[in-house]
Amino acid sequence: MLRHLSHPVTPLAQNATLIWCDVTGAAAWVDPGADAAALERIARDQGVHLEKILLTHGHLDHVGAAAELAKRTGAPIIGPHRDDAFWLDQLPAQAQIFGFSEVQPLVPDQWLDDGDTIELGQATLHVLHCPGHTPGHVVFHDPEGRLALVGDVLFHGAIGRSDFPRGNGRELLDSITGKLWPLGDDTRFVPGHGPESTFGEERRSNPFVGDDVIAAPGSEPGRGRYY
Repeated sequence: MLRHLSHPVTPLAQNATLIWCDVTGAAAWVDPGADAAALERIARDQGVHLEKILLTHGHLDHVGAAAELAKRTGAPIIGPHRDDAFWLDQLPAQAQIFGFSEVQPLVPDQWLDDGDTIELGQATLHVLHCPGHTPGHVVFHDPEGRLALVGDVLFHGAIGRSDFPRGNGRELLDSITGKLWPLGDDTRFVPGHGPESTFGEERRSNPFVGDDVIAAPGSEPGRGRYY
C-alpha cells in the first residue's frame, strides 16, 4: 500500500506530495513545484528511494522543480498528458509573469494517457485523463489504498479554475463527475492546494460540484475559486 505526505511549496502553497510503497520504499514526488533540495532531503529523511517524478499538469507551481529534482536524483519525469505540452513550453513566460525564478521549458521522459498504469514498488497507480483545468491534466489513483492525487481538478470546497488558455468548464465538471466520483465516496484525495478531503464529502457539500448543485435545474459548472 502507498503512504504519502505533502509539503507545501511556492507562495501558492502547492502540495508537493511524496508517495511511497510501504513494502519496498520505492517513492515518487507528485508535482514538485519548487525547493528541489528540500524535497530531496524529505525523501531521504523518510528512508525511501526516489524512483519517479509524476506531474499532474503543466502549471509552473506544480512542475517548477521537476527538472532540478530529476538532475539531482536521476528519477525520470512522467506526465502529464501530451495536451499540456504548450504549458511546459511556456514555463519561462509563466515564471516571468508570477515572479518566480527562471525556469526552462520542460519535456517529460514519458507522456501519459488515460488508462495507463505506473508501478511503484508493489503498488500500481492508475492514470485518469481529467481535462478542464488544463487540457492535459491527469489524476493518479491508488485503488488499493483508496487514494487519489487530483492536482487542480478538485479541492476541499472548491474546483479548479477553467478560465486559463484551453481550459473548459464543462470538461472540468465531466472529469469530476465522470472520472472521480466513480472511484468511490470513501476515496481520499490530495488536492494541489489546501487540505485533503474525500469524494463523498465533496459530493455532499462542495458548493461548485456537489450532488445538489449538479441536480439543480439549469445548473452550469461554477468557475472555480482556486488555482
